[in-house]
Amino acid sequence: MSSGLASLPARSGDQMALAAEQGRICALAAKGQRDLAERAAAYPDLFPPRPFDPALFGNVAMAIAFGAPWADLDQLRVMNRAVLWGFAVDWLVDHEARTRGEIDRLTESCLAVAGGGRPAADDSLGRFLAELHDELAAVPAYATHGVVWRNELRTMLDAMAREWDWKQTADTGVLPTLDEYLANAPNLACTVVNVVHWIHSDDPATLAHLDALVAASDQVQRILRLVNDLASYERDKRWGDLNALMLVSERADVERRISELVAYARELLDRLRPTCPVQADYLARQVGFSTGFYRSTDFWGVL
Repeated sequence: MSSGLASLPARSGDQMALAAEQGRICALAAKGQRDLAERAAAYPDLFPPRPFDPALFGNVAMAIAFGAPWADLDQLRVMNRAVLWGFAVDWLVDHEARTRGEIDRLTESCLAVAGGGRPAADDSLGRFLAELHDELAAVPAYATHGVVWRNELRTMLDAMAREWDWKQTADTGVLPTLDEYLANAPNLACTVVNVVHWIHSDDPATLAHLDALVAASDQVQRILRLVNDLASYERDKRWGDLNALMLVSERADVERRISELVAYARELLDRLRPTCPVQADYLARQVGFSTGFYRSTDFWGVL
């Protein structure tokens, strides 16, 4: 008696192998989601159920697992937590802060913790950041390259504050240009997470080209900013957030800019591939995953 497999198309074996690899990556994402849910439960004031629903934790863990499927669980866990912390900052700045003074105090507190200071007992954001700092600081590479992370953290916080300022004048029609908006793409908190990953990996080849990797990551970050905006325009209008589509006359303007940014990103990644092939692939996979993911959804839950 022949098995059912005998009648399958010749390519089925390839599909089985592909599905097995995708299943392995999904398992990494499932483990990451559980860890993120546990961290969120430890800081309930940072992560209210709306909009921090279980799907948000799963979406973050999937994005990280598919971006670096070769990474071990420790590396994925640190990246996942860094992304989740960035979501907490984004929530506090975009939707909870009522004055610029609140944002300035948040920024000052976070930078102090990133420099090794201890957060106040009632500073949940600082305590979560201290967890990340302590794990990162335990890696030998941190002694030399920790300054890169701290600089990127400051850049991210400054960018979030700048967008808050823009939102205060949006009702009067005073908005940034698309170029100014793209220059503020660190508010997406992509590069700062990538730097966490690269320092935590403690890989000599990666660290030797960290400046070039950060430059390539910044280009990817600008792409992801616009890809995100194309998908989240209606939600951004409801939530009172800025979006690239609010700054141009038609959607095609943003789509053209994405094409230009992708072309340049390919050049940067091609230059990096001979010396940092894994990290070049990592950045390319971020663009690919996000392009597919944002076709039908985004990360946030409903308010």
